[in-house]
Amino acid sequence: MNSVVLKPGREKAVRNRHHWIFSGAVRDLPDFEDGAVLAVRSSGGEILGHGYFNRKSAIIGRMIGFGAEPPEAAIRASLERALSLRRAFFDTTMTNARRLVNAEGDGLPGLVADLYDDVLVLQIATLGMEKLKPLVLDVLQAAVRPRSVLERSDLPARREEGLEPFEALLAGEPADRVRILEAGVPFWVGLAKGQKTGFYLDQRESRRLVRETAAGRRVLNAFSYSGSFSVMALLGGAVRADSVDTSEAAIALAQENFELNALPSDAGLFFTADVFEFLREPALDHDYIILDPPAFAKKRTDVVAACRGYKDINRLAFQRVRTPGLVLTFSCSHFVDETLFQQVVFQAAHEAGRRVRIIQKHRQAFDHPVNIYHPETSYLKGFLLYVD
Repeated sequence: MNSVVLKPGREKAVRNRHHWIFSGAVRDLPDFEDGAVLAVRSSGGEILGHGYFNRKSAIIGRMIGFGAEPPEAAIRASLERALSLRRAFFDTTMTNARRLVNAEGDGLPGLVADLYDDVLVLQIATLGMEKLKPLVLDVLQAAVRPRSVLERSDLPARREEGLEPFEALLAGEPADRVRILEAGVPFWVGLAKGQKTGFYLDQRESRRLVRETAAGRRVLNAFSYSGSFSVMALLGGAVRADSVDTSEAAIALAQENFELNALPSDAGLFFTADVFEFLREPALDHDYIILDPPAFAKKRTDVVAACRGYKDINRLAFQRVRTPGLVLTFSCSHFVDETLFQQVVFQAAHEAGRRVRIIQKHRQAFDHPVNIYHPETSYLKGFLLYVD
């Protein structure tokens, strides 16, 4: 197999099992077709592993295996390890929606695979993983035997790879939506037009937290999407749970999820509105505000503007929440780490003139593992804040 040779002194990251290779670390590139799997060697000729490579990408190479293990065997082994982890932690009679593969978190750069009951949804972000898709499908279909396999690869990152957004039914019967269970609670998941792959599986533990802390409170669920936080708040004893989102389709789905759970018609109000503007309007009586916005920083150059947005939205929530109250706030922007996000929340609290204490921290659910060798797989962080 043709080999990529790294520069002397630029091998440490790969030796430490980090998946990314930047062009500046490469000494020699063979002739190859973009997306091809190549051996990766040290400057002294030692085999370090195998990765797929794309000259169009700022990250020219992504490792799919380390050491001398053949690449196909490495991919199959990573998929089996990913599936084994999920089997160990899920009672599918109570929770039948889970992430099966979390990209570099499971040693498989460019691949996300989510299972909603018996519907498998893939997201493929890179050219190299696109070329490996037949192998991935073969393993996953044999393991979970889904009724349908959909691809929802509508990611901006694909453009850097020379790929167009792509959505299609890959196998089985069409499935526009599916009913799932989470901790015994049913939800409708929009597969055809939904956000991400259909549902925010990474917030499972946070929804459980809301259910445990909402009793007797009046909740405002901002950026509500399918209304899952609102449903969990009401099932946990909230007096009311109101939902606001810019998307009419999201609000309609949230209303359907209220009906699915037989929640009373007066259990919550639904608003189609910009959250920033909504929080500036005369206040409804909320003593628990949930802020789960989309990623404000999709690339490193967005960080300053993103922090401004996070500060504004948290300041508005602190000013509005009835005290003593709770604010559960999140950032899913990878480029805004926990330390920076906490600093932004501090600035928002200071400007709002409120006493704010962190009473719990939250991260992505455990089927979204963070690879200890690849810390970039940590992206979701959240604080449950006590405001008085």
